[in-house]
This record gives sequence, structure tokens and C-alpha cells, in this order.
Amino acid sequence: MTKIYACLLGDWVCLNDDPNCVMGEDHKPPYLWWEESAKAYVPTTRNPKLENSVYGMDYLNLSYKGKDYRINPIFIQIVTD
Repeated sequence: MTKIYACLLGDWVCLNDDPNCVMGEDHKPPYLWWEESAKAYVPTTRNPKLENSVYGMDYLNLSYKGKDYRINPIFIQIVTD
């Protein structure tokens, strides 16, 4: 089984444990998000106006236990057993 973990506010949580968790623009459950290419916002070119702004960084939107998060994809880990 594949587990999707995220570091949310300093704590690593298993996103699969929340049946209402959704990820990405398409609002897919964690496992489906992973299996269908794990889309995240990653700009191909950087906007000079956003050069020193958090708005120009890579990110992933997700909803976990009723709260919405915008995190950098480096805070996602996939564990398969």
C-alpha cells in the first residue's frame, strides 16, 4: 500500500488517514493524486516581479482535516510497502 505523508505546520501526517483529504488543482484524494502524475504548481519561467516573493515558488494546495494548506512539494513524502 502507498501512503502519502506531508509536513503540515511542523508535523508529519499521513494524508491517507483523512477520507476527505484532497490535493492539487483537481482536488483528488492523496493516492489518486499520486497515481495520476502528482501535479503541483511549478512555473517553467520565473516572473521577475515575483523573483523575491513566495508567490513565485513551487507549491501544492491540499485540504486535510477541514483546513486548507499551500505547501512546497518538498514537504511531501511517499512510502510504499
